[in-house]
Amino acid sequence: MDFDTELRTAVGAATGKALAAQLDLHTVGDLLQHYPRRYAERGQLTDLSRLAVGELVTVMATVHSTRRIPLKQRKGFLLEVIVSDGSNRIGLSFFGQPWRDAELRIGRSGLFAGKVSDFNGRRQLNNPDYVLLDDEDGTDGSAADFAGSLIPVYPATAKLTSWTLARCIKVLLDILPAVADPLPMEILAQMGLSDLDTAVRGIHRPRDRSELAAARRRLAFDEALGIQLVLARRRTSAAVNPASPRPPVAGGLADAFEARLPFELTAGQREVGAEITADLSRNHPMHRLLQGEVGSGKTVVALRAMLQVLDNGAQAALLAPTEVLAGQHARSIEGMLGDLGQAGRFGAADRATRVTLLTGSLSTSARRAALLDAASGAAGIVIGTHALIQKTVEFADLGLVVVDEQHRFGVEQRDALRAKSATPPHLLVMTATPIPRTVAMTVFGDLDTSVLSELPAGRAPITTSVVPALDKPAWLARAWQRVAEEVAAGRQAYVVCTRIGNEDDPATDGDGDGAGGFSDLDPGDGTGPTDDGAPAGEKARYAVLETMAQLAAGPLAGLRIDTLHGRMSSDDKDRVMRQFSAGDIDVLVATTVVEVGVDVPNATVMVILDAERYGVSQLHQLRGRVGRGSAAGLCLLVTEQSDGSPAVARLEAVAATTDGFLLAQLDLEQRREGDVLGAAQSGRQSSLKLLSLLRDEELIMQARDVARQLVADDPDLSRQPVLAERVAGLMADERSRYLDKA
Repeated sequence: MDFDTELRTAVGAATGKALAAQLDLHTVGDLLQHYPRRYAERGQLTDLSRLAVGELVTVMATVHSTRRIPLKQRKGFLLEVIVSDGSNRIGLSFFGQPWRDAELRIGRSGLFAGKVSDFNGRRQLNNPDYVLLDDEDGTDGSAADFAGSLIPVYPATAKLTSWTLARCIKVLLDILPAVADPLPMEILAQMGLSDLDTAVRGIHRPRDRSELAAARRRLAFDEALGIQLVLARRRTSAAVNPASPRPPVAGGLADAFEARLPFELTAGQREVGAEITADLSRNHPMHRLLQGEVGSGKTVVALRAMLQVLDNGAQAALLAPTEVLAGQHARSIEGMLGDLGQAGRFGAADRATRVTLLTGSLSTSARRAALLDAASGAAGIVIGTHALIQKTVEFADLGLVVVDEQHRFGVEQRDALRAKSATPPHLLVMTATPIPRTVAMTVFGDLDTSVLSELPAGRAPITTSVVPALDKPAWLARAWQRVAEEVAAGRQAYVVCTRIGNEDDPATDGDGDGAGGFSDLDPGDGTGPTDDGAPAGEKARYAVLETMAQLAAGPLAGLRIDTLHGRMSSDDKDRVMRQFSAGDIDVLVATTVVEVGVDVPNATVMVILDAERYGVSQLHQLRGRVGRGSAAGLCLLVTEQSDGSPAVARLEAVAATTDGFLLAQLDLEQRREGDVLGAAQSGRQSSLKLLSLLRDEELIMQARDVARQLVADDPDLSRQPVLAERVAGLMADERSRYLDKA
């Protein structure tokens, strides 16, 4: 038997079928990697005061009292058992099972599993499963199964209890041969790691806390190492691939563009620009991540890089996640270039290029023209959404790929665009979402990193305030007054909603290119729990269409109001953005299509409704749409949650700082790490189970060093077949995820 053995063979057909159906566990390896979520320590009872109604729990408690209650409507009894942690109590209700009181005698302790419900203000578990841990009769055998001082408590279901899983794992461990270790002994010694066999057994049946810590460290290291090996192999592969150098050309488009800039580049922009210039001049592909605070001027840096490539006779492509952002980039870049970007038009500069936009909803004739511009080389800069990845798109000579908002794209998607060149093009990845160091090492470890933290001179500050509309409705009325005051002063405003219409699902703003659904807004039905504190079962209150009508008829009557959302046609979205940019719309009621890239310097106030339903980083992105000119920006976070709730506390933390890196760390602390990691963690085998980006930074750094050492000595890992197989599995998961979304 090994990790690939099917569970139905190892633990029996019925149990194997249940494990597959309820927990998606199919092999011995799957079950042995289904690690305990916590450990109950014998003699230390569960704190019952922390149990929440509706939660599926497994608790350790002691029987405090029992009583039989006759049923009024039919014969028989209800057995009520009260269990205690020494300070708090919870009831167990058993219908038609009066014989259980002979087993559940006062003073006996055990594990009790069920869903917490409420009856007349008292918490209880109805017909819970249980296992007693003091087998005083010598008949149960449970005490022998849980003889250690640490009792593993597994992620379970209503039909598969924690102790059922524990017993299945015990069966496997009793018959499993010693697990072969894929790591060389010298690395184990160098890192002070336990061998894999000891770790696998120790994580499930630890004798004490020190053995548990050693097991966890080894298995978490393996998770980190698997990811770092993928990244190290990518870096090695990229380094050996030849690329066409694109060095600076004196007197070219890049120089002409920089000479015309109406502002001074910041020191950070110049420093990052020099790094990119050096990368583009080399004969192997640039792979660089450009992080920049909201409004730090990443687009100017990226455009300067594109023009350097154009000066060498090649093309540049910019991949954006939504049509609104792609269109905004096209207008912004054309505006910055002026006559340098009007090739083929009257009044164009002698050395001008052409900017072409390619999205999924273009008309047939417009799409045909854009495809011809790209394929012939007439367009030096091609900007688009996922439509750029399609097989019908060809380039004359693609020298640089710029990917905006990398967190919305998988590795395979950016690779699909890079594959459209005969020689590997250079790659510049941009994100306005600051990335904590551990995430950068774990997700973007194959990229060199540059950071723009300095804002351009003259950029106005942004003030953020939380508006608790439920507790203080007058504050919401005042928010709308502030919007009206800003408009009266000649400025503009955004109002952001999570939904398009009250009957719709939360707005994920798909564009027809498959570009939607990458936001950290909960993409469910609007009634489930969010990662960010919004209560389960509550539907988002505000929707774009209804909110616009209410504002137009109420507090913002007489103002020019329009809407923008992902279900509008490309022409309508483009029309609205042009009108808003021109100042012809006072208030834009929109979904998160305005989250990134939208640049209207005259917009000074943003009202975000149902603000608790957004992630920390997304709130930071959204408010970055205001304060982009000389006038100060104002962001109002409207919530229906009560003051003092976790959701409001999180919003107040966002309001307290505009430091994106500090907020990114807060985001990592509050959200599920798998959501933060995105494409790096997909599939059952590759998801993080033990590795924590918050507490394991040193372990991740050590894994990165070991991975680089292994790949440097053995690029194909041919001498480490088990590690090679794991890396292949991780890369296959990425490809599968990409194909699912493409």
